[in-house]
Amino acid sequence: MDYQKVSLIQKNKKITTKQLIMCSLFTALIAVGTFIKIPIPVLPFTLQFLFTMMAGLLLGGELGACSVFVYMLLGLIGLPIFTEGGGIGYVFKPTFGYIIGFCIASYVTGKIANKVSNPTYKRVLLGNFIGLVIVYGFGMIYYYIICNFVINTPIGVWPLFLYCFILAVPGDILLCVISAVLYKRLIPAVKFFR
Repeated sequence: MDYQKVSLIQKNKKITTKQLIMCSLFTALIAVGTFIKIPIPVLPFTLQFLFTMMAGLLLGGELGACSVFVYMLLGLIGLPIFTEGGGIGYVFKPTFGYIIGFCIASYVTGKIANKVSNPTYKRVLLGNFIGLVIVYGFGMIYYYIICNFVINTPIGVWPLFLYCFILAVPGDILLCVISAVLYKRLIPAVKFFR
């Protein structure tokens, strides 16, 4: 039994200084991306989604999710890096589910895209679109639960689907394509940090 514990410990990799720097960089980019708003008719969107996907793609699933998780923790301890501030009370905001979704999506996107050594655009896009489904799935379910059962501002399924998906998703689909192109351009430089 002790032999199994030792072999598991030996398999665990330590995070290098370079990887720690890259995680920190993406945590900062996600925070900055929250405040870079692209004004489009009806519903402006931010670059936060782009940077969470890029974290998973460029750093890999584990480190990408780690950078998003650190961003989430920093916001929850009070740094005003979420779109409407920060603090532990943010968990009662309807949009907090999207932040949870970012963390999981970053992990999944990174795992899918980096399963092979040289992923194609198709594979990267697949990872991004699955990440998009995860973000919107967590975001919309959380939004519905918080509005209807916690803060008592009921929202129906159709208005939720309209405002939180139909009007918002076109911009994020574009960001999925942009992140796939950026990934293919940046991966040769970033492989040094992995």
